Amino acid sequence: MTEPSSPRILTDVDSLKALAHPLRQRLLTWLQRHGSATSADLAGEFGEDRGGTSYHLRQLARFGFVEEDVARSAGRRKYWRAVPQDVRLPRRTDGPEAGAAAEEIARQWQERAERDLAAFLRTGREAYGDFGTAAMHSFGGTHLTAEELARFGEEYVALLSRWHRTPEAAASGARYVSVVFHAFPTP
Repeated sequence: MTEPSSPRILTDVDSLKALAHPLRQRLLTWLQRHGSATSADLAGEFGEDRGGTSYHLRQLARFGFVEEDVARSAGRRKYWRAVPQDVRLPRRTDGPEAGAAAEEIARQWQERAERDLAAFLRTGREAYGDFGTAAMHSFGGTHLTAEELARFGEEYVALLSRWHRTPEAAASGARYVSVVFHAFPTP
């Protein structure tokens, strides 16, 4: 299993703004779920202009979210892959611009999680065979101090990191599994 690097907390406004772009979020998510692809592949996937897709991939690379897959690239045909990493939003931001970008990223992540779960539930467990049987939903809570809540979150991320695999390193028959985690004080 390929473990992501230590936590990367996005504190600089430029990285936050780069990741807040909706098409870049879709490109990065696709690469995380499916593995490396060219800008032409992704342009076709999303109905976008190849030049625009290439630009957005270069911006993601500039900020360390994707990199060239040199093993697959040849000549002018460049493949891109997601960089395995534990990307986190800052708990506090410096200034309104960084705050707005962090909120936009959080909103997009939340929408993607809700969309994926709704699609799974709408389709029904049976359609996913053994994966549907293995899927789990849980809702719970506990009483924690702020320090314990922070430690709880770190332990969760460590567990997820132990199970992380890139698409290329996944076992035969594996499929991308969405894992959503929320831990917050109950309003």
